[in-house]
Parts: sequence; C-alpha cells; structure tokens
Amino acid sequence: MRYMPLDRGMDLNLWRKHLRHVPDEVWERLEIETLVLADNDLTEIPTRIGVLKHLRMLDLGHNALTEIPEEIGELTGLRDFLYLHDNRLARLPNSLSHLKALRYLNISENTFQEFPDAVCGMKGLIELRATDNQLSRLPNCLANLTRLRELHLRNNKFTTLPEWIHDLSEIRQIDLRGNPLTSLSRALVELPKLEKLDLRWITTLELPPWIEDLEARGCAVYR
Repeated sequence: MRYMPLDRGMDLNLWRKHLRHVPDEVWERLEIETLVLADNDLTEIPTRIGVLKHLRMLDLGHNALTEIPEEIGELTGLRDFLYLHDNRLARLPNSLSHLKALRYLNISENTFQEFPDAVCGMKGLIELRATDNQLSRLPNCLANLTRLRELHLRNNKFTTLPEWIHDLSEIRQIDLRGNPLTSLSRALVELPKLEKLDLRWITTLELPPWIEDLEARGCAVYR
C-alpha cells in the first residue's frame, strides 16, 4: 500500500482510497497524530484503534459505520477534531465521554434519535455539529459544555430549546435551520456572547418580540 501523507510525517491521509476495511499497516503507525479514513466504504473500525495513543485528529466521516468501538475512548489525546458524520450511527459508546480535551465533534448525517450521553462528558468541546439527524431534545447534561461556542442542529425535529440553554454562556452561534420549532426559549436573550441565531427554513414559528432585543445588541438573526 502506498500511503499519502499530509503535510507532516505524523499524519496519515487515506481519504477516498476505496479501502472497505482498515489496512493492518495502520496499526503499526503508533506515532501518527492525524488519521484520515474518510470516504472508504468502511463498515467497521477495528478495536485496535485504541493503540494510536498520539492521535489528535481522527476523520471517519463519509463511510457506512453502524457503530464505533469502545476503544476510541482510550484516545484521550484527541483534542483537535473527531469526524463521525455521514455514517449510519444511532448511538455512541459511553467511553467517548473520556475525550475531555476534544474541541470539535461532528456527528451530523447519521440516524440519532436520542442525543448520545457520551457527548455530555466532552467538556472541552468548542464546536458541536449534530445536523441532519432525528433529534428532538437536548439532554440536561449538555449544560456541562460550558466552553461551547457553536451549536449546529440544522434539520432535526426540535420544537423548542430547553431553558438551561442560558448556561452555555460562551456560545456564539446556534443553527436551528429546518427544525419544526413552535416556540423559542427566552433564555436565548441571556446568552451574553450570542452573535448568530439561524432560524431559516422554519415555517412553524411565530417570532417572539424579544428577538428584537437580540438584534438590537448586535446578534444577527437569520429568518
């Protein structure tokens, strides 16, 4: 196999190589910090992935995965990005809650009906993308993500947001496009750093008058 390295020797890019399974040679690269396995028709990730202790970024997007092995929770050095989007995932292992240094998580374009509890333990998250699923509620434990700056929930089944949303005091952007919203929590006004609230593609919502208060202080409300 001919590897296609990224910019650094610590990075391994196997994007769109039509692999169908992860080559055994990958598990011998114990020093790598970036591993890209996106768009390879993968249906499973071997439990051996837990040996890659130096990984900072892992891209498993655009595959056909139905589950993620518990051993990914052993990759506590993951701090930059974890891409799991565009798969067939309905759940995540609880072990992912060990990834407390992770700053970016993308679980979009899967089949989640319930928000994975493991995400609540990822207290280092700055950006969370969960678009194009079947989610209808945010669990209370997500209030633990006090460093979160961006929350992307486009094209789900949310009808409102919980009152505890004001606990996410660092949030800058909330994307709710394409949800069947019937109400908005006034707690949004209490978010001191909110810069962008995206409400486009929503036909079920009558905007409350306090939206003008958000806009008056400089928050861009897209509708």
